[in-house]
Amino acid sequence: MNQLRILATNKKAYHDYFIDEKYECGIELHGSEVKSIRSGKVSIKESFGRIENGEVWLYDMYIAPYEASSVFAPDPRRKRKLLLKKEEIRRLIGKIKEKGYTLIPLSVYLKGRYVKVELGLARGKKKFDKRREIAEKEAKKRLEQALRIKQKGR
Repeated sequence: MNQLRILATNKKAYHDYFIDEKYECGIELHGSEVKSIRSGKVSIKESFGRIENGEVWLYDMYIAPYEASSVFAPDPRRKRKLLLKKEEIRRLIGKIKEKGYTLIPLSVYLKGRYVKVELGLARGKKKFDKRREIAEKEAKKRLEQALRIKQKGR
């Protein structure tokens, strides 16, 4: 049984984008990066994915250098290759050619002994979409509060 341990999430992605599809990707890491990720020193807030020459790359993912490592420490913000099946990459290439789609990492987690990245195929939200979403959340919150008050009165 594989256990999942979430190490980093990109909460802002759900606020700024509509997530149409999600993909589970492996990630190519060097040396001490795995130990640093396992200790939770990773950030995906500003990161994004890009397809180049039939390969998917993740840019601006920050992995803090591992303190106990030797002299060699890879650049914390270097681009990292994501591991997907060819048919998934072909599908992503077709979708990204459509207007407004981008690749956004949603979370980094451990699945068993492997580090995985959940990659989302996303469309940007407009300002009015964000306002509408906030208004819907507030209305739902008020309704739930009203129901709780009504149930307490019984």
